Amino acid sequence: MAEYEYRKFFIGGEWVDPAEPRELDVINPATEKPAGVISLGGAGDVDRAVAAARKAFAAYSRSSKQERLKLIDAFIAAYKARYNDMAAAITVEMGAPKGLSTKAQAAMGVVIAKTARRLLENFEFEEQRGGTLIRREPIGVCGFITPWNWPINQIGLKVLPALAAGCAMVLKPSEIAPLSGVVFAEVIEAAGVPAGVFNLVNGDGPGVGQAIAGHPDIDMVSFTGSTRGGIAVAATAAGTVKRVSQELGGKSPNLILDEASLEKGVINGMRNVCMNTGQSCNAPTRLLVPTELHDKAVEISVASAARARIGDPGSESTTMGPLVSEAQFNKVQGLIRKGIEEGATLATGGPGRPDGLEKGYFVKPTVFGNVSNDMTIAREEIFGPVLCVIPYDNLDEAIAIANDTEYGLAAYVWGDDLEQARGVAAQLRAGQVCLNGQSGDASAPFGGYKQSGNGRESGPEGLEEFLETKAVLGYSEAA
Repeated sequence: MAEYEYRKFFIGGEWVDPAEPRELDVINPATEKPAGVISLGGAGDVDRAVAAARKAFAAYSRSSKQERLKLIDAFIAAYKARYNDMAAAITVEMGAPKGLSTKAQAAMGVVIAKTARRLLENFEFEEQRGGTLIRREPIGVCGFITPWNWPINQIGLKVLPALAAGCAMVLKPSEIAPLSGVVFAEVIEAAGVPAGVFNLVNGDGPGVGQAIAGHPDIDMVSFTGSTRGGIAVAATAAGTVKRVSQELGGKSPNLILDEASLEKGVINGMRNVCMNTGQSCNAPTRLLVPTELHDKAVEISVASAARARIGDPGSESTTMGPLVSEAQFNKVQGLIRKGIEEGATLATGGPGRPDGLEKGYFVKPTVFGNVSNDMTIAREEIFGPVLCVIPYDNLDEAIAIANDTEYGLAAYVWGDDLEQARGVAAQLRAGQVCLNGQSGDASAPFGGYKQSGNGRESGPEGLEEFLETKAVLGYSEAA
């Protein structure tokens, strides 16, 4: 019997059976064996969830700021009560090591909720301009499609601001890692969120994701995932002219400007590439270094990669677990082989599992040196612990290489001269630039340029994604 049996959907404040029974095993990527089972929904389930959300929106959209603040407080308390359950589910479903699941993955649920609370408390929904009143009103019923790599982070960044804004919603978590999404729904229920305000329908992209994107009674859709998936969602959503917010792929550069910053910048970058087994959209997978520092940068990267402790995600000592699925494993293996074929220098790692691991989707932390930016491994988002070290001859060339990508999600700059680092940051086409290791600002907006997306999450900008603007002319006599 599977450890997690989640065959029902959460619709209208109740756990209900799917319209048609269709089950899917949830595979533990460390063992390659089923750890749970869910039901795959369809268009009929989405219709039911949207109807519940539309009904709930009528009252919830008129709730007061104080009522919503109390609701978020209740959510935080309920989430903390299920904190260990959440971390355990994340470890089982996507292989995040216990330490990462506990200290980072599950932790983001509390961080995001507290941030949303602060934003709501200080947000002004009305502004008077002369005789006109400008109102910021909840956009309506939202459809959320979230990924498997940081499951609760991505669910939280959509659900909590939407609750703060006064919206109702339908969530489809990734079918690859859906267990934490169900625990999240149980937290919502325990917190007393009004029936129908939050609804969960499990399923895959073609069956549920596309039904959400094209539904005429959904007012906006927020999608996090691959650029290919985002294009499909946007194309489907265009037929109903709904708002679409997307956080998509990345191929983030890590620019080292001088030798004084080399060791810290390279070690920090390699640590972030290995964290979550490289399955982070903002991972700094392109390391750009002055040509004369290339060999030293590779040497430091190799030493840093060797410090990864790969194995059982349930062990306290493990720092890097498996990739999430067989498909992801095969993709990463193929791209590593492609890097070798195209002439990059394999400094450490390479194809195959780490020694002593015969089962599970485990991979070796891999470093390639002498990479040119036109190689496949420098162009495609690998989504694994694979670093490309790219030499540059001058700063203008470094900036050009950094920007020579279809993505623009994040970038990293390390420099002893802060003014110079700031100047480089100003020229990078990325939605978030981290200087000298600074990161983790929960109040800062996150999102991308170019094919990395068109929306923002977190901060006031993240709340505004769920608001419409109304101008009431003649509200009062103009001053």
